[in-house]
Amino acid sequence: MAAGLGLVTLSACGGSDSGKDSADSKTVTLVSHDSWAVSKNVLKDFEKRSGYKVTVLKDGDAGEAVNKAILSKENPQGDVLFGVDNTLLSRALGNGLFQPYEAKGLDQVGTEYQLDKDKHRVTPIDTGNICVNYDKKYFADHKLTPPASFDDLAKPAYKNLLVTENVSTSSPGLGFLLGSAAQYGDNGWQGYWKKLKANGVKVVDGWEQAYNEEFSGSAGGRKAGGDRPLVVSYASSPPAEAIYSDPQPKTAPTGVAPGTCFRQTEFAGLLSNAKNEKGGKALLDFLIAKQFQQDMPLNMFVDPVTKDAALPADYAKYDVKVDAPKTMAPKKIADNRDAWVKSWTSLVLK
Repeated sequence: MAAGLGLVTLSACGGSDSGKDSADSKTVTLVSHDSWAVSKNVLKDFEKRSGYKVTVLKDGDAGEAVNKAILSKENPQGDVLFGVDNTLLSRALGNGLFQPYEAKGLDQVGTEYQLDKDKHRVTPIDTGNICVNYDKKYFADHKLTPPASFDDLAKPAYKNLLVTENVSTSSPGLGFLLGSAAQYGDNGWQGYWKKLKANGVKVVDGWEQAYNEEFSGSAGGRKAGGDRPLVVSYASSPPAEAIYSDPQPKTAPTGVAPGTCFRQTEFAGLLSNAKNEKGGKALLDFLIAKQFQQDMPLNMFVDPVTKDAALPADYAKYDVKVDAPKTMAPKKIADNRDAWVKSWTSLVLK
């Protein structure tokens, strides 16, 4: 989705010139996961108004991007990191990744998304739900009812159908693990994952591979010969499939299992040793401004967090409402995430 949008994108292996920038540089570097996207005219408008040229460095899935940012925090690759979510937030904050900045327009952001509202080390940018998606055609062809819950995914009828992401490198993968922990409790989620493993769940490194290569319901997956009709993705993935289809269908070709969803909020923050703090602050202001917030749904297929942003008509047409997604308090995530990831890795990957 992000391809072809005219952004300046650097290789994660190549390094960037941002480390050479002086404090008053007119270049500001955004480090992000691979799914970052913005309309070319919206970005150009910000550059014209602010006087800053935006460079974007994509660093893999969200988990990879946060890991790399922590390892390079003394000499960061950029000025602002976008894409750390509530599953990874405590790890980023605990490692001192960000410096405080209260972005202009924060009063328009819902308080339920402001998980660091006392210190303002991160700014909420978008929200959505991590959910299992299903390929409608596959289930219709096989006269099989799509799964609707976590329990369903472990049933024999869905053996060898699900692909998910590695929880140590992928935020949707980690969100799915946390959703299962919220569903089955601290002592019950391991037994559930044993059932999933016995039922043939496939694990890949990140969302791009899972959704655009392995999943039979996506345009990319069909092209790549993907054979898994169930994938851990987002509630906003069906709108993306429909909107990018030509012609657009009356209904999306993929669906969402409503009982498998976990709420996600993504944040951006000014990196602690940013070379261009002033430019980074201006970029954070832009990310919660109405223009960017309303542009975001049709580019990254996530929901705005500001009260004054309206959903684009095409997005709203196919939008999937999730009434009761699983949630987990940030402190509980912080207290358990590393141990759960270690346990999951030993249980599922070995």
